[in-house]
Amino acid sequence: MNTPNKLTLARMIATPVFMVIMLFAFPYHYVAALLIFVAASLTDLIDGKLARKYNLITDFGKFLDPLADKMLTTAAYLGFIFVYADKPVYCWQITAITFVVLFREFAVSSIRLVVVSSGGKVIAANMWGKAKTVSQMVGISTALTVFAAKDVFRCLSNFDCIFDIVIITLFWVSAVLCIISGIIYLSGSKEYINSSK
Repeated sequence: MNTPNKLTLARMIATPVFMVIMLFAFPYHYVAALLIFVAASLTDLIDGKLARKYNLITDFGKFLDPLADKMLTTAAYLGFIFVYADKPVYCWQITAITFVVLFREFAVSSIRLVVVSSGGKVIAANMWGKAKTVSQMVGISTALTVFAAKDVFRCLSNFDCIFDIVIITLFWVSAVLCIISGIIYLSGSKEYINSSK
């Protein structure tokens, strides 16, 4: 197994650790969760650069890399549903966003399997897919930074309303990009989809 794929696997292993630390309340747990999330997100950037620079791109990596991203971001969205459980107006929005993200990811993953089984090549993430992933990483990192800052500086809780609006807005931007990238992916794969088979 090459180094990019090892980094991708490390991101997958870090996901449950991140979620446990995010949800279990102990002093500065949001700070720890932020550090793990940022470190895991950086592996996504590094493994892609290494794979392209040293020509280590494999079909295994094309499948595994987006799967690792899905695991990490979904874990974060699910975590924030629990974090915002006492704020229904935000909780239902994050739940809806999580549904949109999961629906898109299941749909795209299914299409990937159909393309491969039809004799096509594994389709790598396009520009919109990458924009979607970046927006998710930025939105989640921002949200975790806010909660980590409130862990350290309790006075910031006075600005909860502003922080919540910013976080939800960033999450909705990611959801919209999820829909756009999913539609574009479906459009680019339609030649491999034959519903009569």
